[in-house]
Amino acid sequence: MRLTVIGTGYLGAVHAACMAGVGHDVLGVDVDAEKITSLAEGRPPFYEPGFEDVLTQALATGRLRFSTSLRDAAVHGEVHFICVGTPQQAGSQAADLRYVDAVVDGLAPHLPASCLVVGKSTVPVGTTDRLATRIAGLAPVGVRAEVAWNPEFLREGFAVEDTLRPDRLVAGVTSPEADETLRQVYAPMLEAGVPYISTDPNTAELVKVAANSFLATKISFINAMAEVCDAAGADVVTLADALGHDPRIGRRFLNAGLGFGGGCLPKDIRAFSARAQELGVGPAVDFLAQVDEINQRQRTRTVALARQMAGGDLTGRRVTVLGATFKPNSDDVRDSPALAVATALHRQGADVRVHDPQGAANAQRAHSELRCTSDLLTACEGAEIVLHLTEWDQYCEVDPAKLARVVREPVLVDGRNALLHDKWRAAGWTVKALGRPTSSARPSDAKAGQHLRATIASQVADPDRAAAMTPAQPTSGA
Repeated sequence: MRLTVIGTGYLGAVHAACMAGVGHDVLGVDVDAEKITSLAEGRPPFYEPGFEDVLTQALATGRLRFSTSLRDAAVHGEVHFICVGTPQQAGSQAADLRYVDAVVDGLAPHLPASCLVVGKSTVPVGTTDRLATRIAGLAPVGVRAEVAWNPEFLREGFAVEDTLRPDRLVAGVTSPEADETLRQVYAPMLEAGVPYISTDPNTAELVKVAANSFLATKISFINAMAEVCDAAGADVVTLADALGHDPRIGRRFLNAGLGFGGGCLPKDIRAFSARAQELGVGPAVDFLAQVDEINQRQRTRTVALARQMAGGDLTGRRVTVLGATFKPNSDDVRDSPALAVATALHRQGADVRVHDPQGAANAQRAHSELRCTSDLLTACEGAEIVLHLTEWDQYCEVDPAKLARVVREPVLVDGRNALLHDKWRAAGWTVKALGRPTSSARPSDAKAGQHLRATIASQVADPDRAAAMTPAQPTSGA
């Protein structure tokens, strides 16, 4: 089939290359000419494991091309996928749909024949109906330019796998013809047994925001339990293991630590709350505000733990942060919890160095006040505290004894509870993590744990101090 993919970020570029790879004739479109040139030359403008090979192979078949022209897209496509970002509005929790609307306004006037416009971006429920009316009024073919919604469920770091072998496909359609078209687009996946759920557009739109809200809730739940564990002297990792054996709960996403970030979960739960308010059912999702608050508080608690491990004052202390991206296997630093902590430490006077295998350059561009590098030993040289904040495999596999020889003080804060603490302690490190009992740490760490709880309690009593330690709320992401 002749497909267009409009918007060539993580979602769109991967979707375009993968659809060409399974046999479709694909035109990728973006307003960013530099990005389009890079993709056309087989150079991904972002890091995504496996994507460069898929892109190169798709280009070699001749079935994948790129353009900056929506007129070209209108003429080329039988099916047009909208894959642009829907960031959070400045000064509001609602989703900013300006990029989606711009695609519709630029594409619709050029549509010469019957076609299907398919949204994949994460949008508030009701968007499909609004866009269908808008397109019908702008397109020469009128209502023969039908609109459907086919939400994406990609995980950065696994985007190629999730596109070619998704765990489900959801199609929000208003006619049998639209449903059949999408079945043709995804025929290779359906033949492989991927579940296909055909529903109305409103339900399809809700599936994505509901899924992200559930995942965010699960993460914040275990992080709330970590706070309780700190107060009670219990172990949140053992607690999560025990909970995870219950098949009704499951172990995935029950990893206590620094919390979630990136361009999806934070802004999506806020946009969902905002939309629910507009629909008059705000109280139904009031709990999402708590989910968001708990997630943000993990950043403050991690900063407090680092300050406590520094003896109560970070001024002039050299601190190394391991991880800049919001998750491993990505170079995406949007709303990165690791960078939020790093910048908060800097504001408190620390000399902060940040290491990341892929995201160091992006982190440096976003935060010139930090020293960012892709060389691990250089980042750790002379460090008095090391914070593990993004769970890259490299950090889990590093030899802590080797690292101990380059730091000034072997002090580790494991913000992801992902390292083997006994192994690090055996190499001479003092180790602390949120939600882990001080009884399993060195004797000196017991006092540290008491001090941490006192520090956090003082922040609650002193809002000005707490505000100074809390990174600014993110206002965008896509």
